[in-house]
Amino acid sequence: MIDILNSFDFGSLVTAVVLIVIALLLIRSIRIIPQATAGVVERLGRFHKVLNAGVNLVFPFIDVIRRTIDLREQVVDFRPQSVITEDNLVVSIDTVIYYQVTDSKSATYEINNFVLGIEQLTVTTLRNVVGSLDLEKALTSRDTINKALRSVLDEATGKWGVRVNRVEIRDIVPPESVRDSMEKQMKAEREKRASILLAEGTKQASILTAEGNKQADILRAEGSAKAMVLNARADAESQALVADGEAKAIQKVFDALAEASVTDQALAYKYIDQLKELAQGDSNKVWFIPTELSAAAASLARAFGPKA
Repeated sequence: MIDILNSFDFGSLVTAVVLIVIALLLIRSIRIIPQATAGVVERLGRFHKVLNAGVNLVFPFIDVIRRTIDLREQVVDFRPQSVITEDNLVVSIDTVIYYQVTDSKSATYEINNFVLGIEQLTVTTLRNVVGSLDLEKALTSRDTINKALRSVLDEATGKWGVRVNRVEIRDIVPPESVRDSMEKQMKAEREKRASILLAEGTKQASILTAEGNKQADILRAEGSAKAMVLNARADAESQALVADGEAKAIQKVFDALAEASVTDQALAYKYIDQLKELAQGDSNKVWFIPTELSAAAASLARAFGPKA
């Protein structure tokens, strides 16, 4: 047994132990922080530094990572809150908060739970803002409520190292009895608007029909007037053309007589000859001798009588 102990090398054992301890210390001193994450380090119970993303070195057993904080934008859906409006109606309001940690140290040491703080501050602000509005204004003033919440939260959360990016009112639910009354009111309003629109449509249709009839009557009257004018012009032009034709025909007759040197005696004889044809008709029982016949007979007497 003594020989075995003597053969054992205590120096090698100590060296192995030291190497193991150093390896453990090195492992404990290396800290890897993920992207978009920060680590709050305390040295001997006091804040020391903030570890950023990547590989970081700390003193083992002296430095302790108190907390790792996600630096990405977070979305928190708070449970619906019952709020009393100015007209003493209880409404349920559902809110959504978008926030982001900007200072890891403040978010760790300035407040124990900043998410709970944001929720309670949101509830208090909602009751103050909505409590000064009646139900109708509360339902139509979401932007006003959002701005009021954003202003209060920005002021309070700034010292916590948290930035509130957006505040959204997701839903405002009035009591069931109020919802029934609102539905009836909306139905009545829709029916009223429908009746008004129908009456306006009927009125406009009547006006348009009357205007159309009026325009049609005017167009028909204008068409009749233009037609009468055109007919009168056509008759006048036709009569002028007929008269002009007759005048030209008579002029041609006179020109022909003048060229043929027809005497008055020949014309008188032709006139009397035409009277003979008139007298031969069956319907001419009585006929009158025109005054031109005496002039024609006188002309023949002068032509064929004894000359003095």
